[in-house]
Amino acid sequence: MAWAVLILSGVLEAGWALSLKASEGFTRLWPSVSFGVMLAASMLGLAYALRTLPVGPAYAVWVGIGASLTAVLAIVFMGESLSVLKVVSLVLIVAGVVGLNLAGGGH
Repeated sequence: MAWAVLILSGVLEAGWALSLKASEGFTRLWPSVSFGVMLAASMLGLAYALRTLPVGPAYAVWVGIGASLTAVLAIVFMGESLSVLKVVSLVLIVAGVVGLNLAGGGH
């Protein structure tokens, strides 16, 4: 259950990051509200998962999901540029998260 909550929290991290961008410096109400709700839910989920999961691999998964998904969604929906270097970098993030979990302590 902790892993499922952690994964959902990582997705919410991408949501709050994109909402923060859309809030235009907290000048737009609904993106600002969305940011706050998703930020709180993401942090609560991370806190819940850390009750039973080791912090290193769990935090890496949370950040990895959030960073990777944010980058992909920004490319797809916000018109950010796509390059080979960005794709390679995203693959390296995923590889790092997998490596930390394979190194032990993730299960």
